[in-house]
Amino acid sequence: MLDIVFSNEASRLQAALALTPFQEWIFPDGTLWTRFFRTGEGYLLRFPDLGDFDVAADGCAVRAWPAPGISEDTIQHLYLNQVLPLALSKQGKIVFHASAIETKNGAIAFLGESSRGKSTLAASFAAGGQRFLTDDALLLDPTDGGYFVLPSHPSIRLWDDSQEALLAADAELAPPVQYTPKARILSGDTLPFCNAARRLRRVYFLGDGNAEELTIQRMRPSEAMIGLVRNSFLLDIEAQEMLSAHFDLLAEMVALPIYYHLDYPRSFAALPDIRQGILEHASAQDDID
Repeated sequence: MLDIVFSNEASRLQAALALTPFQEWIFPDGTLWTRFFRTGEGYLLRFPDLGDFDVAADGCAVRAWPAPGISEDTIQHLYLNQVLPLALSKQGKIVFHASAIETKNGAIAFLGESSRGKSTLAASFAAGGQRFLTDDALLLDPTDGGYFVLPSHPSIRLWDDSQEALLAADAELAPPVQYTPKARILSGDTLPFCNAARRLRRVYFLGDGNAEELTIQRMRPSEAMIGLVRNSFLLDIEAQEMLSAHFDLLAEMVALPIYYHLDYPRSFAALPDIRQGILEHASAQDDID
C-alpha cells in the first residue's frame, strides 16, 4: 500500500479526450461519477468537474490533476477513497467497498450497496467503544490460512442525521469536500480508530433494512462469491489475467465459513441492541477457530 506515489500537481482544465472510456461509474439517479480511459502509460480516471488521476499501468504511481477551483482536501479524499483502492487492485491486492471494526475476537466487515448503512454501522460501533478500521475501502492481507484487515485513513463520512444521532457535538470534523454533503468525522475520543491490522473474523453483507428484527443467516460459498465480486474494487474489468487472478483469490476466500447475510431495522434507537447481537454472533465458536 505504501509504495503508491501521490503527486498533487497544479490544476488543469478537463479537456475533451480523443479516447473512448472502457468503463463508467454512474449513480442510480443517472449522474456520471467516473470515466475510465486507457492511455499509453496506463490509465486516466476522470471525475467530471473535480479532477483527473493518471494511474501507472502497474498501479504503483498516481498523479492528480485537480479541476480549477477544486480544493486539495477534495482531491486528497477522492484519492484515498476511490483512486487508491483501484490502484491497489492493479497490484493484485484484495480491496472491497466495505467498512470494518475491531472486536476482541478479531475484525468484522460490513459489505453492501451504497446507502445500506456501512458507515453508520461502523460509526455506531466506534461510538460504542469498538474501534473502527476503515469506513469505505477494506484492504485485506492473506496470511496463515486467513486474512488480516489493514487499517485505512482514520475518518468516517456520515450524513447529518447519523452524525447527530451517534456522535457528540464536539466531534472533530475534517474540511468539507466539494462532491458530497456528507461530513467527514476524524478519529479521536468520540470516534476511536484502530491503527493496527486485525485478523478477519466475520463478513456481513447488509440487507435493505426491511427486517423487523436482527436477522443473521449463513451464506453459501456461491452467494458469498457473488457478493465479493459485486463489492470489489477493480481498475480494469477487461484485463483478463488480472480478473482471473482476482477470481482465484476470491475462490480461496469463500472457502472460509465466515460469510453471513445481515439485516436489521434502520432505527438509531435500535442500534445498541443491534450492535450487541452482532458482537454475540461474531464471538461464537465456528469452524475457523
